Amino acid sequence: MEGLIKGILDVALGNNNDDDRERESNNSPSRDERSRSTWAEVVTGEPDKDEGRYSSGGGGRAGGSSHDSSNQWKNHRNEERKEKQEEEWESTGQRHSRKPQKHQEEEGENQEGWEAVGRRPQKQPHKVSTDNWQGYKRPINEQKYSDDVEYGVSVQPSNEELSSLSQASEKLWELDSNRLVPGKDYQIDCGEGKKTYQKEDMAQGSLFYWLKEDVFRKPTYSRFCSLLDNYNPNEGSKEVVTSEERQEEEAFIEEISRTAPIKYLHKYLTAKGVVSEDYQSFKKLMINLWFGLYGRGGGSSCSSAFEHVFVGEIKQRGEDTVSGFHNWIQFYLEEAKGRVDYQGYIFPRRRGQTPDSETQLLTLQFEWNGVLKSVSSSLIGVSPEFEVALYTLCFFMGGEDNHIQLGPYSVNIKCYRLGNDKIGSVFPIAE
Repeated sequence: MEGLIKGILDVALGNNNDDDRERESNNSPSRDERSRSTWAEVVTGEPDKDEGRYSSGGGGRAGGSSHDSSNQWKNHRNEERKEKQEEEWESTGQRHSRKPQKHQEEEGENQEGWEAVGRRPQKQPHKVSTDNWQGYKRPINEQKYSDDVEYGVSVQPSNEELSSLSQASEKLWELDSNRLVPGKDYQIDCGEGKKTYQKEDMAQGSLFYWLKEDVFRKPTYSRFCSLLDNYNPNEGSKEVVTSEERQEEEAFIEEISRTAPIKYLHKYLTAKGVVSEDYQSFKKLMINLWFGLYGRGGGSSCSSAFEHVFVGEIKQRGEDTVSGFHNWIQFYLEEAKGRVDYQGYIFPRRRGQTPDSETQLLTLQFEWNGVLKSVSSSLIGVSPEFEVALYTLCFFMGGEDNHIQLGPYSVNIKCYRLGNDKIGSVFPIAE
């Protein structure tokens, strides 16, 4: 009876409120949690308006021919280009992540005044200058190019280099004056590692944190970027190349032909008797090698070496998969637009070689437009002219496996041919 009376008095006096508040507190987010934004929200402040435009279910091809799909793709690109022409800059990195709550960033200081330890650097939105892109569509003899730069090291191959593909590749690495420096020109976060078969996302954030704004003002980088939206990613869909796009391709080859890596490549192939000493003939060969269309995935004139290796394609036979896509610039731009979701690095074959922010050869897993690429590899921070020169060298002078040294990295450049005169695929594998 005494306990009953005490209970009635407690209820009447409200002494049980503390227990109720404690239960309520346990079931509700804290003030810090309620005020915390996702990393993507802090950086972008707006959703990805382009999300879902390129569905992984092959919607672009359903109910019509591949030619119709290609025309629809051209219309999309034309609309995007008109939007770009209205402004001097194309903004990237201003969108939500595909996975809400993936990136959670703590406040710089908490309410007690303590600074967060090991905090992520702020991801910086990036703008790609497009003011020159319209000029790239003009005939190549009407465009302005960089001057041929004099280099401190010779672009004439030595006898040792002529007898060793690895030494020649190492020389190309030395000649790449446009290669970026980790921590100075850009910063990456490799996240956590995984096996190829593991599907869970092991990366808390994007691969790229930031990249210096003036990188895409470099002539070869700028011209390379202008080519990336010329393609329909659906493998097997016929590509329709306009005269302006053809001029962009020729102008890109003209621009990189003024750099040391391409000059060295020409002298090397000339010494080997593979190409003519005439530099104009060599440029035409390079245009045909990298931009000449061929069939893939059951379609005709639907692919090229450039599209497959640098831009990427989506196979739509059976389960959708990403094919190609081995270029870091394309990865950076697509990630900034919210179309790429980095999911972690693949454990290296050798123990003790865990990648970090200084790594410039990375094996990784990601999704592109919602389609998984379970294992891929890319050289990070290298210039477009270096990759074109290296892969061309391996195509003409190597085999399917090309074991070389690039700076501190032991690499196998895997090269697949289509016939004798076409690059089917080429990409680096860390050894």
